Amino acid sequence: MTRIRPNYEDRVSAEKPEETIYERWVGGLLRYIDEEKNMRIGVYVCHCGGNISEVVDVKKVAALMGEQADVTLARDYEHMCSEAGQKIVLDDIAEHNLDRIVIAACSPQFHEKTFRATLVKAGLNPYMLEIANIREQCSWPHFDYPDYATLKAKDLTNIAVAKVRLDEPLGSKAIPIGKRVLVIGGGIAGIQASLDLGDAGFQVYLVEKEPSIGGKMAQLSRTFPTEDCSACILSPKMADVPANSNITMLTNSEVVSINGYVGNFEATIHEKPRYVDVDKCVTCRVCEEKCPVKVPDEFQEGMKNRKAIYVPFDFAVPYRHLIDESVCLRLTKGGEVCGLCQKVCPHDAVDFNQQPRTHEIVVDTIIVATGYDVFDARLKKAYGFGKYENVINGLQMERIISCDAEGKPLRDIGKRIAFIQCVGSRDEQVGNEYCSRICCMYATKLSQLLKRADPSREVYVFYTDLRSFGKGFEEYYKRAQDTGVKFVRGRPAELTEDRKTKKITIKVEDTLSRQMLESEFDLVVLSTGMVPSQGTESISKILRLNKSPDGFLREAHPKFKPVDTLQEGVFVAGTVQGPKDIPDTVAQASAAASRAIRLMNQGELEAEPITAQINEDLCGACGTCVSVCPYDALKLVEKEEKKVAECNEVLCKGCGSCAGACPTGAAQQKHFKTTMIRAMLDAALGVDATPGKEA
Repeated sequence: MTRIRPNYEDRVSAEKPEETIYERWVGGLLRYIDEEKNMRIGVYVCHCGGNISEVVDVKKVAALMGEQADVTLARDYEHMCSEAGQKIVLDDIAEHNLDRIVIAACSPQFHEKTFRATLVKAGLNPYMLEIANIREQCSWPHFDYPDYATLKAKDLTNIAVAKVRLDEPLGSKAIPIGKRVLVIGGGIAGIQASLDLGDAGFQVYLVEKEPSIGGKMAQLSRTFPTEDCSACILSPKMADVPANSNITMLTNSEVVSINGYVGNFEATIHEKPRYVDVDKCVTCRVCEEKCPVKVPDEFQEGMKNRKAIYVPFDFAVPYRHLIDESVCLRLTKGGEVCGLCQKVCPHDAVDFNQQPRTHEIVVDTIIVATGYDVFDARLKKAYGFGKYENVINGLQMERIISCDAEGKPLRDIGKRIAFIQCVGSRDEQVGNEYCSRICCMYATKLSQLLKRADPSREVYVFYTDLRSFGKGFEEYYKRAQDTGVKFVRGRPAELTEDRKTKKITIKVEDTLSRQMLESEFDLVVLSTGMVPSQGTESISKILRLNKSPDGFLREAHPKFKPVDTLQEGVFVAGTVQGPKDIPDTVAQASAAASRAIRLMNQGELEAEPITAQINEDLCGACGTCVSVCPYDALKLVEKEEKKVAECNEVLCKGCGSCAGACPTGAAQQKHFKTTMIRAMLDAALGVDATPGKEA
């Protein structure tokens, strides 16, 4: 449907209004419109393939908009974002001399950039555009009330028309971008992203808080569904990192602050001392033999001890010793206490005088790959984790199957083994309603590895739902059944321990057979899910990144920008964004690297011009705007013997906090000035202040 309005001059001449008041503002503020100005607005209402038109009467919306002042043309079309839809806009701009465009369609997150590019092609400023979101805000939430959805769509589109009347052309600044990348996190995601970037010729700084890169994948036995040796896949990639001349690897290090913006991120990295000179150490392990301190080994999940001076694991990178300063007798008690490792080292590699180091680097883009933590099963007290010695978690079972360096199991596991699924996942009681996606399959993997190693074992898997959604996963699950693993649908409510034998009794209802089962097991394995890593909270604050309700970092858009964030130049990879398995993690890491490469290869980036603007004549230098700015974009400066607020438009993200807080009205947000907001409110409240019409 198309409605064409005559030129503005012809309409004004025909209506002959007595006054030319365009809008009447609160407090008596008047704004006059120049009648000679030919304001010509085009309004386009999208069907969105039925997403909108099946609920909203788009033709009624277009018809009403065609009757609004300054609207020259109003159309509805099936797919406005399509090539054909964009061509309609281009042709109409040329034919009808349109100078402002309103698109009533889906969220501006989807296609605002698409239509801005369309305006640029037509020779218009891209900021003479408004998007009315009548899908997410009308048809989707009100699908049971089409009349109400249509009425709301009319209001939202009318608000956009009121806003576009006051829109002003905006220009952007070009930000130069180099080829330097900071990758935070040295698990498989960080490793893959770093290698992709390094191989492409970009300068990479890989920061890992642990003494070695590798992450959780280094602790796994095999990978499902192919049962490849995890270390055999991971260790060559780990070795490739220091071998790549474009990658600077900083282990035992943490990012403590990041300031700046895309193209100019200033990062401060704190590197803890290893107290061992990695250039001198040859990992002969003589020092370990003499060290008297024994503490639980984190890599072996506490099921074996290590010394105060140690190598993290057998294929660690760097494969060098370090000293745990929290337990070393020399470092905790001072003086000449102990120090045996230094005395026996044949290469003089132990150096107790090493100090922490601070690295200041400047990078252009950032990839966050800080991984996940395993759910603390102690929070599920009914299962006795940490209380019963024969209740362990899945990662501990991974280490048991992997055995130690001599090929000996870390502990005896007996003949009857049970797995309990969804511990810490899909559980409202602990606040984790999401599925961790890996637990069903790693339990399936471990169970049949145990069964295959000793066919006389009885292995049970107690589950709520088995989720085998990946490529080859369903076949893998069936193979486990054929191996003799017994899958029982039912979640045990409580476990009890025999104090003498230490065996665990499980009571559960088999919801398929409707029978109560009670059985005794030598070992119970809790299939614990993923939770956000400890570093996620700190890095989200440092980089001002949004988190999803589940606590993982939120991507810019799950479909259009699954590895981007709302912070320009910052990308996410792997399980920091949400639970996923190794193939998905590697794929997302490569995707994040490619997005960073795409951005940096442009050489420069146009900064978003919707930023704060300070009227220096009105500014009283009170500093309120400086205190409320979450991006540190505002500061007080001296100008012509007067102190005023100044905005760094590159740092500013256009949140509007300063405009809302400024007591004098000196701070305004471009594209969302106070007059624009008031015009939108008037339209929302039904105040009609168009020329020649009664309010």
